Amino acid sequence: MSGIKRFIVVLLFDGVDLLDVTGPSEVFALLQRELDDATGYDVALAAETMDPVTTAAGVRVLPDVTFREVAGSSIDTLLVPGSVDVDDQRRVRARTDPAVVGWVKTLAERARRVASVCVGAHLLAAAGLLDGKRATTHWSTAQQLAAEHPAVEVDADPIFIRDGAVWTGAGISACLDLSLALVADDFGEAAALRVARQLVMYVKRPSGQSQFSVPLEPVSTTRRMDDLRHYISRHLAEPLTVTDLARQAHVSERQLTRIFTTELGMTPAAYVTSARVEVARNRLESTDDALERIASACGFHTIDTLIRAFRRTLDTTPTEYRNRFRSSGGGAAPPPALVR
Repeated sequence: MSGIKRFIVVLLFDGVDLLDVTGPSEVFALLQRELDDATGYDVALAAETMDPVTTAAGVRVLPDVTFREVAGSSIDTLLVPGSVDVDDQRRVRARTDPAVVGWVKTLAERARRVASVCVGAHLLAAAGLLDGKRATTHWSTAQQLAAEHPAVEVDADPIFIRDGAVWTGAGISACLDLSLALVADDFGEAAALRVARQLVMYVKRPSGQSQFSVPLEPVSTTRRMDDLRHYISRHLAEPLTVTDLARQAHVSERQLTRIFTTELGMTPAAYVTSARVEVARNRLESTDDALERIASACGFHTIDTLIRAFRRTLDTTPTEYRNRFRSSGGGAAPPPALVR
């Protein structure tokens, strides 16, 4: 493979998320430092025209080539970033410009493999590239992806998924993990780990790693559900059984379950657990509180229940989560002998 460079095309379009473009490009550039020969990647930013493209961050980026020009090339990897619209209630929806979708479809035919970053999965789905495949995206738009593209098996938990020659990544920071996985696939795990060290990443996460975020902001369509969600957030230390919540909402238990399933896509018990995990997650990141105190404050009552909820929801333990994500300002971590 000496002297061979793989040609990667990164799509550019107005409103694209900046890190979706620069994050993978930085990973591919750093690889060259770790190689002993001229192998690596040749990365080109492609857009409709050669005019500067304004990203969602307001930073303007210059394309290297136009879509039409690159359509005549043999592409190793087509990398598709995403963009979103956010309304005045901070609700997020992935944007899929038909013109961009058309170029995704055209350029994918020239590519050995295709990868999307974050909500770029919506562009792949709109181009028909995810039909019959398992895919992920940022958790905030996963329900939108599933609703708009029922032929896609949407899994919002992993940070990235590979299904044949199509790769999809989750949240924006997961673009680094996805890019490292592409490097590992092309040049081996050792090269990818060396790049991860250059990025000062704590660990190169595997594809099955959870996004480590509990989606607590699905859109509610009724005032009753909004009020009930606020009630839950204020009373997490209390039992919050289906009976308790039905009484608070002035509906039957059966109707309560139907409302949760219809509006939030989960049962009342699952929502309460996710809310408790989210609060526990934040306390693990920002405080020195012992696990017993966190379990009690969040309504888990015992450490064992807290651990089971974390394993089920985030595929990790509270202690593992704290060791990885705690902020530096929280003080010293509890002694290992006192935590699980």
